[in-house]
Amino acid sequence: MEILLKPSLPRIALSLKSQSHLLHSNSHLRTLPFTISCKLRTSQDGNISKKIMLSEVAPPPLSENDSPNREAPAKPPRRRDGAVGLLQRFPRRVLTVLSNLGLAIGEMFTIAALMALGTFIEQGEPLDFYIQKYPEDNPVLGFFTWKWIKTLGFDHMFSSPVFLGMLILLATSLMACTYTTQIPIVKVARRWTFLSSSETIRKQEFSDSLPRASVNDLGVILMGAGYEIFMKGPALYAFKGLAGRFAPIGVHFAMLLIMAGGTLSAEGSFKGSVTVPQGLNFVVGDVLGPSGFLSRPTEAFNTEVHVNKFYMTYYDSGEVSQFYSDLSLYDIDGKEVLRKTISVNDPLRYGGITVYQTDWSISALQVLRDGEGPFNLAMAPLQLNGGDKKLFGTFLPVDDPDSSQVKGISMLARDLQSVVLYDQEGKFAGVRRPNSKLPIEIDGKKIEVLDAIGSTGLDLKTDPGVPVVYAGFGALMLTTCISLLSHSQIWALQDGTTVFIGGKTNRAKAEFSSEVNRLLDRVPEIVEASNNKASSNSTTSSG
Repeated sequence: MEILLKPSLPRIALSLKSQSHLLHSNSHLRTLPFTISCKLRTSQDGNISKKIMLSEVAPPPLSENDSPNREAPAKPPRRRDGAVGLLQRFPRRVLTVLSNLGLAIGEMFTIAALMALGTFIEQGEPLDFYIQKYPEDNPVLGFFTWKWIKTLGFDHMFSSPVFLGMLILLATSLMACTYTTQIPIVKVARRWTFLSSSETIRKQEFSDSLPRASVNDLGVILMGAGYEIFMKGPALYAFKGLAGRFAPIGVHFAMLLIMAGGTLSAEGSFKGSVTVPQGLNFVVGDVLGPSGFLSRPTEAFNTEVHVNKFYMTYYDSGEVSQFYSDLSLYDIDGKEVLRKTISVNDPLRYGGITVYQTDWSISALQVLRDGEGPFNLAMAPLQLNGGDKKLFGTFLPVDDPDSSQVKGISMLARDLQSVVLYDQEGKFAGVRRPNSKLPIEIDGKKIEVLDAIGSTGLDLKTDPGVPVVYAGFGALMLTTCISLLSHSQIWALQDGTTVFIGGKTNRAKAEFSSEVNRLLDRVPEIVEASNNKASSNSTTSSG
């Protein structure tokens, strides 16, 4: 078979095999697309007019065993319904399910319900407390007993497997939504494209036209209004507020920070309480206990705390208004590293450890008996019938050889201001202030109260998740404000002396239209040069 080209081109005769070889040997060269008309001459027929299109892509080479008339073996169709296809589709289906908005809202409502339940159920109490409060013979709501609380871990709600599992599920949903929805939206928003048709521009949410204007002047006006400008020939593209598209990703990241910080607080903190008499000390690590599997002690746990002094202030009525603890912290070498007087709502912080002033008591009374002593009498808290008043008592034995029972002088104190004394028969004997140096005689014994030694109640805590939670809430407030920014886009096209303008925005659509109209009013009008020349000539001739 032979190909005959038109007379305007050189005549070439190529066989199919040589043509294939030529294309194969020059496949690395760039081929030019063009159309040629030719006539195919066969032995049976006459001339048949055809058109052959040569593309830029070279055909695949023919092997030595291939022939033009040999049919290629049919490839078996790929089965996408098998195990491999199912595994390939499984991650995308999982992401689609996890990124569902309804599922995320349900997860947040479940977490909120668990948090509310955690405030209703007392946390961290011993088992006997829950057995008495939620007995099986009188269940709450007909089914809720202490077994539910202990089985589901609701006695430590914020570190229970149910609560942490819901946090993990919500975090997974947020990440899936970010990956499948928010990131593609940002990628699309960052692409700037030009519209080359006035009909397309007119289809935008906002559209208008300026009959005698320049697209360059419009670009200058938009740039002054804070838009990013891109131009290509007669076409213009402008946008502003792209940060508003990034804000949802920031909101998701902030929520992940908050949940991570909460989990770290629940599973990585230490807590402890101690009551220390004035003048004694304790080691931080001996008081703190871990709260979860992420708890790790630090060097600050070797710090020794010494209670230099404990004292209280009072209202005019005699009630306690505030109590203070003067504390000194010593490192492992015995060097004082910090000293501070703490009070309620004014804690001490050192090395990630926070020491709170939470309680107080009276540990001992220091007295003289007939000038002997001083004797330190331990004070014990006494039970009162209702109320939150405190009462402490102690007993000073008095030798009585005529009695087989132990008798003595009773002393009661509500605070560090005064001590009430009773004789051996339990009759009121008098009141003395500590360190008043006024002795009182009871049953032939001269008693002088030297001092009331107070004890400070301290709560110690380490919480590594607090900075993370604060950072998360700060980022959440910032990104929420940024998300209110509108992402606005404007397209323009110069068609002769007319400029077609179109635009859209994702928020505040009415404000966007008003803003664009104000900007278009500032675009200068083009006056034709011929009109200017004609007006100039008429002015000259009239002159």
